[in-house]
Amino acid sequence: MITATRLEAAAAAVTVMSNRSEVTDWAARYFGQWWNASSIEAATVCAGAVLVADVDPEAYAALTLLVHDGRHTEEVEYARHRMLVARDGEDIIATSPDEAIAYRSSPVSGRLALTGVGVMELSLAAARLAREVIRGQLLRDGWAVLHSSAVVRPEDGATLLAFGGKGAGKTTTALLFASSGWRLLANDRVLVRPTGMRGVEVVPWPSAAAVGLGLLDSLGWSAAASGHVKVGGAFHPTQHDAVTAALLAGDFTPLWEDEKRREKKVQVFPDQFASLFGVELATGGRAAALLFPRVDAESSPDVVGGAVHTLGDDDFMSGATEDRYPDIFELAGGVDGGGRRSARDEVSARLAVLPHQTIRLSHDVPASVAALRKVAEAI
Repeated sequence: MITATRLEAAAAAVTVMSNRSEVTDWAARYFGQWWNASSIEAATVCAGAVLVADVDPEAYAALTLLVHDGRHTEEVEYARHRMLVARDGEDIIATSPDEAIAYRSSPVSGRLALTGVGVMELSLAAARLAREVIRGQLLRDGWAVLHSSAVVRPEDGATLLAFGGKGAGKTTTALLFASSGWRLLANDRVLVRPTGMRGVEVVPWPSAAAVGLGLLDSLGWSAAASGHVKVGGAFHPTQHDAVTAALLAGDFTPLWEDEKRREKKVQVFPDQFASLFGVELATGGRAAALLFPRVDAESSPDVVGGAVHTLGDDDFMSGATEDRYPDIFELAGGVDGGGRRSARDEVSARLAVLPHQTIRLSHDVPASVAALRKVAEAI
C-alpha cells in the first residue's frame, strides 16, 4: 500500500510517498506543526514536487550498478555520509553505500526517488531530502536561511533572533525563552524574507534540537527526559548511546568528546518539545530584535548593552557556513544555500535597523530568564 504525507511551508510544498508507512509517518512526525504536515490519499497526488522513497533492495542494487557502470562520478559528503554522484541524461543519480540508499533526481519534473534496504535509513534520508526540496523552492522564491535561533511572542508574533557561533548560547537563549512562555520557532536556523516596506518574515527550519545534559537539567526537564527513556521511549536516532545511558542513569553531567571541543547532547524531536517539556511551537513570525548571547558561568546574567553587528555571510547557511546538505540534486536551481545575494543583502539591511542587544547568560536559569525578560519588555 502506498502512503503519502504532504508538507507545506509558506508557498512551498512537497509530497512524500512510500511503500512503507513508516517513511511517511516519520515525515509527518518530524515536520508536524512547523511545516503543516498532513496525511493525504496517494491516489490524489497528480502535480507538484514529489519525493518517492521505497524500500526496494533490487531497485537499490540496480541503480547503484548504474552509478558504477563506467560513467564519470564525483564523491561528496552529504549529511556526514559518503555519496557517489553521476549523471544519467538529464537526471542526477547517486548511491550512498553507508546508508544502502540510491537516489534519482529529475530537476526538470521536480521528482526525486529514493530506494533503499533499511526502513529507518530511508525514513531519515527522505526527511532530509523533503526539507531540501522545500528549501530549494523557497530560495528560488526570494527567501534566505539565517544561522540563528528564534522564539515568537504569542500575543503579536514578534520574533527574537539569537546569533553567534558554536557555544555562544543561541539554543540556550531560545529554550530559556520557550520555557517561560514564548513559542519556539527554531534552535539553529530559520527561513527569512523581506516583506512589506520594512518587515522580515520568519518561518521555521524543522530539525532535531541538540540540548546539553546540563542545560536540560537546569531547565527542569531532566525528570521528563529520563522518565521517557526509562519507559522505553526514544529521542532522535542520531543521539549518542552514551547520552541515552546517562538519561537512563539519571546522570546529567555534561558529556564531551574531542577533548571537550564538542558536547554529546540529547537530540530532541520537534514534537517532543510539546509532549515532554510543555513548550509550544511557532509556525511563523516577524523579526523584532536581534540578540547576541554569550554564556559565562562565573558572571551574573545581565543585558550588557546595545550591540553593533552587521550580518555577513557567516550568518547565513550558505557554502561559507557549516552546511551538511550541499545541493547535489540541484533542488535550488543554482541559488546559494543561504539565499540569493540580493535577498541576503535586503534581509541584512532590514535587520540592521532593529534593536540589537548583547546578553550575558549563566547557568543560573532564573537569573538568565530575568535578564532576557528585560530585553523582551522593551520590544
